[in-house]
Amino acid sequence: MANDPFNGLREFLAVAEAKSFTAAAATLGVTPNAVSQTIRALEARLGLQLFVRTTRRVALTEAGLAFLKRVRPAATEIADAYELLGDFRDRPMGNLRLTVPRMAIPLVLTPLLPRFRQAYPDVSVEVSIDDAAVDITEHGFDAGMRIGEAVERDMIAVRLTPDITWAVVGSPSYFIKHGRPSTPEDVTRHEAVRYRYPGSGTIYRWEFEREGRDVSVDAPGALTVNDFQMLMEMAEAGTGLAYLPDLSVRDAVASGRLERVLEAYLPTSPGLFIYFPAKAQTQPKLRAFLDLAAKVMRERT
Repeated sequence: MANDPFNGLREFLAVAEAKSFTAAAATLGVTPNAVSQTIRALEARLGLQLFVRTTRRVALTEAGLAFLKRVRPAATEIADAYELLGDFRDRPMGNLRLTVPRMAIPLVLTPLLPRFRQAYPDVSVEVSIDDAAVDITEHGFDAGMRIGEAVERDMIAVRLTPDITWAVVGSPSYFIKHGRPSTPEDVTRHEAVRYRYPGSGTIYRWEFEREGRDVSVDAPGALTVNDFQMLMEMAEAGTGLAYLPDLSVRDAVASGRLERVLEAYLPTSPGLFIYFPAKAQTQPKLRAFLDLAAKVMRERT
């Protein structure tokens, strides 16, 4: 481009360094005539002579020396910038931004993040906790984690956990006071801690399976939350029944803080996946995270 302020700078720096049009041309891989023409065009554009040319030597004019003094540091900065981009391409570094649901914290992030930070100290990690659907491209995230059925179809999805079997749980104190439901319909006579989707604002209807048919129940309750962790904590406190992924309540059930009911009627859904745009998988920081996540998840299953 004729008005490009960078046009001719590469040739100017090469000639100033080599003090020879021929040597500069060899460095640049062009002909001496091409270098000479480019320098003449640069001088014409600037309205100043940058080099004194004789048959035996090439030297910078006073204007050329002043120009070189300002241009050379900038050229070094540009070269360093290109080298930095090479680092981004060749090794994990930079800031990795993730959007994850709260259920992913104990299942994935707690065992994974300390090991990732230790293995890749040049990668900083920013985690946004959000149970709502998030457009990762629009909001500048490198990747997201969601239950498989909620992953956008145009994304690449990599499994993190086994399939999820849903669970209806309550505290021992709740069951002592209110008894246990034995069929999905019995739920309507119990108190539930209900879940409202953060994005759409709708109340989740509890889903069951019976003899190959899907059954959904609008579980009644005076307490509604939009956070899985609070849902579980309220169930542990005896406030009511809760409908949660089995992976989330596994430890609470094992310790006796929660008990499962209606297990014969609970459906299975795809597990947690990490998802990202196809072009993002070439980033070393994301590739390293995916590889370590796969290793950590294998160790835990």
